[in-house]
Order: sequence, then structure tokens, then C-alpha cells
Amino acid sequence: QVQLVESGGGSVQAGGSLRLACAFSGDTYSRYCMGWFRQTPGKEREGVAAIDSDGSTSYADSVKGRFTISKDNAKSTLYLQMNSLKPEDTAVYYCAAADGVGDVLSQNFYTYWGQGTQVTVSS
Repeated sequence: QVQLVESGGGSVQAGGSLRLACAFSGDTYSRYCMGWFRQTPGKEREGVAAIDSDGSTSYADSVKGRFTISKDNAKSTLYLQMNSLKPEDTAVYYCAAADGVGDVLSQNFYTYWGQGTQVTVSS
């Protein structure tokens, strides 16, 4: 059974940086597409960034140039480096895993989810 555990959330002032990590266990990490999503109360979960099994990346327009997704297959860990943070980036951030082909920024593509980590950006 695949398990995902996020870490690295917290509070930061606008313009600051945070690095999220997601530890993967339970299967062969390298074959999965991995994604980061975020959600605020009353809104749908939004795809932020994704990295496919071959290393290709995708980003939401709202984070392009500020966020970087990466993975370490040897450590079975996914990362999200978030720079130039804005108050509108405040959300619970989730990592997700999918084994297959699909819309990598759609939550419907993903089978496995972490418990989420809170990111709060103050102005």
C-alpha cells in the first residue's frame, strides 16, 4: 500500500521561501507520476506542479517561475521549492501519486494522497 507523508509546511512572510517534502513508501517510487496540490476552505483542490516518471515537469500558471518540483528516486522523496511566496499561496498542500497516464494537474488522475501540510504566507 502506497503511503505519502508531507513535511516542511509552516508560516512565512510574503517574499519568503519554503521547501516541502513528501516521503513515498510501499511501491516502486520511480514509476509513479507525482504531484503537488493545494486547497483552501470552500475551494476545489488545485494542481500546483507535477513531475512524471521520466522527469518531465508541469506547473500551474500561478506558480511558474516561483515554484520548482523535483524528486530524488534514491530517497523516494518528492520536493516542492517555493520562492517569492505570496499571501494567495496560503493553503493546505498535498502530495499525490499516480501510476499511469493522464492529466497530471488534475486531482482525478491521482490515486494516493498524503495528509497535507499547512502553508501560511502573511503580508
